[in-house]
Amino acid sequence: MSGAGLTVTGLSKAYGATPALAELTFQVRPGELYALLGANGAGKTTALRIIAGLLAPDAGSVDVFGVDALAEPARAKQLTAWVPDEPMLYERLTPWEHLEFIAGLWNLDPARAQARAEALLRRLGLWEVRGQRCGSFSKGMMQKTALAGALLHEPKLLLLDEPLTGLDARMAREVKDMLRELAAAGASLVLTTHILEVAERMADRIGILHRGRLLAEGSMAELQGRTRGAGTLEEVFLELTLQPAAVGP
Repeated sequence: MSGAGLTVTGLSKAYGATPALAELTFQVRPGELYALLGANGAGKTTALRIIAGLLAPDAGSVDVFGVDALAEPARAKQLTAWVPDEPMLYERLTPWEHLEFIAGLWNLDPARAQARAEALLRRLGLWEVRGQRCGSFSKGMMQKTALAGALLHEPKLLLLDEPLTGLDARMAREVKDMLRELAAAGASLVLTTHILEVAERMADRIGILHRGRLLAEGSMAELQGRTRGAGTLEEVFLELTLQPAAVGP
């Protein structure tokens, strides 16, 4: 695959004697939304944390739009945004103060940062509560604040771990629309989700992780072609992960 925005090659990570990732390799094109699926403990979050530069791998490489993320982590992080499943916010800050803090970390132009912060807060339904402390927020509101902070510096690679957690139906639809727009603008997106219907409807390609290994990847049609007539992504996922070769000893 040429012109990849993200290239992950031979990524391995173990915690003691327990392997979390084993030679994980995949690519994501600019403008592509890639869903990384797997059961709990399959290695999804470990993979995203390594790609984001928050965890060192035991082996392998990560390239972000031509930048070696392990050799030049600061440059790679300028191109990357990470939205974890548990939002990491300073609870005593307001959403507006949180974005001011993020803008300062990235040394963004103040006028441009303020305009972008207002646009993000309005779109994510946070403008009316921009002066309230994040510690009083529901998980969904914290998730939206974290997403606004991630998007403030206009990243080219966006990593999202369960991005729709805690969102109501209307805001989940808004966030999905935002992700499609980011992809259409040329960003590379990688998301994990336990809501397989979301991956089926949104993802250009899907990778299925099983026990730290990439068991299968491709478009929905390509994955269906690897199974015995499975129709939905749920059926594809279950058939592939329950095969004897996948289950292992």
